[in-house]
Amino acid sequence: MNIIVLRQLAILSLLLGGVLGIITLIPFLGTLSFIILMFCAAAIIMWFMLKVELLDISSNKESIVTGAIIGFISFIGFSIIYLPLVAILGRIFHLYMQYGISLFLGVGSFGVILMLVIFMAILCATTNAFGGFLTYYGMEFLKSIQKPELPPQQNFQQQIYPQNQTHPFNGGDNEFKL
Repeated sequence: MNIIVLRQLAILSLLLGGVLGIITLIPFLGTLSFIILMFCAAAIIMWFMLKVELLDISSNKESIVTGAIIGFISFIGFSIIYLPLVAILGRIFHLYMQYGISLFLGVGSFGVILMLVIFMAILCATTNAFGGFLTYYGMEFLKSIQKPELPPQQNFQQQIYPQNQTHPFNGGDNEFKL
């Protein structure tokens, strides 16, 4: 995989993770946002990059690795945005929408929190690897059902008799001899 494509992949993954980290703070959208992060981040980013022709995937293995990279980096981006915002809401404003996370941030050490984030990022990488695999097959299926573009229409005479051939039965150089 090209280093430029990998860099673009990482930037888009961090952006998606950060946006989903902010959206997860909204009470009713939080669950949906977290499910999108865990299962659909690779599908969203791969579909976007394939549509704007930044990414070219040629095998199953490449799609799985790409999905795993997207899942891992997007969860790291999610954690960088989400965990400090939850800590700020809990400490300063005393808003405990996610009380378990606020309590864990208050009681747990930095090493335990880091280990939990890495474990969840690996879990997110695994589920998004499968999502990348499904995205690859979905895009290949869509390519296979699209009709190929036909060449521009030529006139009827050119379709029947190409330029550099003799024309049968027109009195040319194909004479009948006994």
